[in-house]
Amino acid sequence: MLTVREGGKAQIAGQALQDVFERGDTAIVDRLVRPDYIQHNPLAPDGPDALKFFSSTMRQQFPAATFTPRRAISDGDLVLLHSRSVLVPGTPGMAVFDIFRFQDGKIAEHWDILQEVPATTANGNDMFATLSRPRTEASGQRWFTAYHKKLVTAFLDELLVRKDLAAIDTYVGAEYHEHSPTIPDGVAGLKAGLGAYFEQFPQLSVVPKRVIAEGDLVAVHSHYIDTPGERGRAALDLFRVRDGKIVEHWDASQGMPESAANDNTMF
Repeated sequence: MLTVREGGKAQIAGQALQDVFERGDTAIVDRLVRPDYIQHNPLAPDGPDALKFFSSTMRQQFPAATFTPRRAISDGDLVLLHSRSVLVPGTPGMAVFDIFRFQDGKIAEHWDILQEVPATTANGNDMFATLSRPRTEASGQRWFTAYHKKLVTAFLDELLVRKDLAAIDTYVGAEYHEHSPTIPDGVAGLKAGLGAYFEQFPQLSVVPKRVIAEGDLVAVHSHYIDTPGERGRAALDLFRVRDGKIVEHWDASQGMPESAANDNTMF
């Protein structure tokens, strides 16, 4: 039986994704995934057998697909992976966030968000690079994890829930790098981009569902509803915090479909 040490879950989750979706090795599913596996991807049913079938179908349709994890967070029984998936070589691919819940050493539950990478962005940055210093994709300052989680939670509550742009002056550092493709770079770009967003959707509702943090990286999985009555979007915002200020942000969002292959929501 495969056992998972604390701190090793992220590496195992990343390896599992590459083995299943890039190499087509579905045998690993029996070793890593619980028989009562819960799936929140709207295209896939529950259970490990469904995961194997989904993987096989993807491999048949996209035999040259690649899946490259860029950064990972491990927080208790939750692991978040930020990855680039390219189904067809030569295309921009997709920004992908996967969240796994481990139980008794195996993957018990999975959420994900996929967004196509556009040809151009409003900030000139790609959706994956690390630009803030030090330019490492690994999480750092782990002794500040709890503080960073509290800081980002407060920031999103003031900025997105209460729609107070003044939160940007309080929480965002002068060296701020934006990777969301529709928001300009820098502090001024963030203010302008979100200000326009709030004006366009004055009844915007953002409901955070879970916060996952390790060191200077904090991820928030939320339900965005631009206009009341809409199904909305599942979104993942990933922040980097250095010296008590938010210095970098990546994200992805995916519209919630009318129906799904499982009885679970995307949250």
